[in-house]
Amino acid sequence: MATGDTKLSICSDSLIMLGASPLSSFSEGTDSAQICDRLYDDTRDVVLQMYPWSFTYKKSQLARTTNTPTNEYQYEYTLPSDRLGSGVRAIYNSSAVGAIPIIAWEVFGTAVFTNETTVYADYQFRPSEDIMPTYFVQLLKYWMSWHIAEAVTDQLTKADYFKQIACGLPSENMRGGMFRQATQIDSQSRPSWSIDDFDLTAVR
Repeated sequence: MATGDTKLSICSDSLIMLGASPLSSFSEGTDSAQICDRLYDDTRDVVLQMYPWSFTYKKSQLARTTNTPTNEYQYEYTLPSDRLGSGVRAIYNSSAVGAIPIIAWEVFGTAVFTNETTVYADYQFRPSEDIMPTYFVQLLKYWMSWHIAEAVTDQLTKADYFKQIACGLPSENMRGGMFRQATQIDSQSRPSWSIDDFDLTAVR
């Protein structure tokens, strides 16, 4: 965990990588401060949503609304307000140990539609910078350097350089560079899943 990281420290380190001065605050009145303040939030959210990072998921029981879907499903459940994007990774109809995810559900806007009378969701949220692990913070610094490079330095070559560091060569479809390293590190915190006894495979 990168203890003490903030939006300001990440943006400052990104500027330092570009050979620019770090920020004292986002209200200091410099072009760099304005550029970082405007671009950071969207850039962070894009990188968070590009992969199911282990530190961005939580579980919650969803509240059922009084609305009735028009067709196909019987019930509507409100998604958590702190979700990131649609953010739903899995839906369960039980909180019991060993519960298996259900497959009959869909996200429509800010709600989940399903026929289940009780719903629990694994969903992605936006963590604060101070709980983001070091490998992700480093990725985010490279990603920010790439996106602010031309505006800060007026050098497109620096933008291309940090893009390659952040996500690799064009042939890697933005899954190379530090992004690949970060996802590999992140995957170590999860078990390797194997197909065992499961309803959909048992009938084969």
